[in-house]
Amino acid sequence: MLESLYYRYHSVRRRIRRIERQEVREFRRWLEDTENLLQLSALVFVPLLIGIVTWVSNVSPAVSFLVYPPLASGAYTLFADPEGRYSSPRKFVGGMTAGALSGWLALEVSARFWYPTTPEQFQVHAGAAALGIFLTGVVTWGLSLEEPTAFSTALLVLVTGAERLTYAVGIVVSSLLIASVFLLWRRYVYHERARYLFRSTQRDDQILVPVRGDTAESVALFAARLAAAHDAGKIVLMKTVSSETVEQTEAALEAADEMVVSEDSEVSSEPITEVVEERLAEEQLHALKQLQDRVTSLVDVPCEFVVAVEDGAAGETALTTAETENCDLIVCGYETEEGGPSPFVRTVLSGNTDAVVFRSSNGRTEWERILVMVRTSGELANAMLDFAHRLIPSDGTVSACTCVSQQRDRRMAEILLENLIESFPNPIETRVATGPVEEFLERNASLYDLTVIGASTDRGPVSRFVSTPTFERIQAVDCDLAIVHRG
Repeated sequence: MLESLYYRYHSVRRRIRRIERQEVREFRRWLEDTENLLQLSALVFVPLLIGIVTWVSNVSPAVSFLVYPPLASGAYTLFADPEGRYSSPRKFVGGMTAGALSGWLALEVSARFWYPTTPEQFQVHAGAAALGIFLTGVVTWGLSLEEPTAFSTALLVLVTGAERLTYAVGIVVSSLLIASVFLLWRRYVYHERARYLFRSTQRDDQILVPVRGDTAESVALFAARLAAAHDAGKIVLMKTVSSETVEQTEAALEAADEMVVSEDSEVSSEPITEVVEERLAEEQLHALKQLQDRVTSLVDVPCEFVVAVEDGAAGETALTTAETENCDLIVCGYETEEGGPSPFVRTVLSGNTDAVVFRSSNGRTEWERILVMVRTSGELANAMLDFAHRLIPSDGTVSACTCVSQQRDRRMAEILLENLIESFPNPIETRVATGPVEEFLERNASLYDLTVIGASTDRGPVSRFVSTPTFERIQAVDCDLAIVHRG
């Protein structure tokens, strides 16, 4: 009884851990979208920083409660758009300080020359408010400190009464605190998000390459260049032998009475199966060694072999072998059947292992100009751009492009591309085209060596049924094509 409870307890515990790991992976995948990261950062840091300023206000008279409104709006602007026009710590601190001092000056001038009052008669006058806004605009424009919150700090000083100095000091202290935190966050979190969040920068370096068809050399070199970009990268060349071939060879050996028996075991069917598999593996290894010599002569990357028995679908064998060999990426050639992707390609593109299906146009083995077609931000787009950077030489170029159906969608598409390329250290050209993807590629594919597109496996079955995946609609292009799937 106790033993049963013990095993049940550990079974439930393992299940909970699997669920937790899955939730962490999903959360990390969600954070790969830059918009989600910015929203989460604003949601976390703005309340936290305002809470810290409130605590400082409670323990020190140097910070007035009136600084909260411009601080909250300014802090949100910083974290929600860290590369925007107003997301500069210098503009944030300088603009808010300039606004507070301009409002203070306007209040003093109006009280001395226009509206002389006593403290008991204090009120906000229209002239003082207008002068404060005018001076703020002149100062911030002249000093290149344009900051929307500067105008609110200029107005709020008009209601501080005798606490003008406290208000101005509070603006400087609190804005410096928020700007410092933002600067650290932007430098060590936002700009380094590819290192911490993007899955492809930390994995997809143990690559399984099923050797099939006439384009095996191009596919193997494509995989080798991907793997060589990581220190731990390697490729595993895979050949398969069908179970029917194994059975036929066994029958031939038995007919020839070539039974092999180990010295310390009884006669069984196992030894002859081992002999058959060894002979078939040796035949396949000869071809694999020739391919290995070709790959290693051009790319400095470790290369291993595996010969697997294909018992059923070829795609399932590739997925199983990838798991057995601890490979986190499959790179295979594109195959067609009856005008569409073959069952092998469809299986690989629907598996739990990341995959790239490579369609060679002319046997090219180097790619210097790469076009990445993106539909939306997120894990898939980040992976495609990362793969492109891993493939190109130091003097190569990468272009990111998205297609829109209407001209009014261009601005949002430009923001999408801007958010994508910010996380990569190397320069990336961006393009926004109007019209279908296949028409754009028909006109421009010849300008590039390789086009990288998504497999659309992140879309639901209904979406893929209504709109056929893009790579299936592309019949022929004047460059190589890489179809990326995230498992």
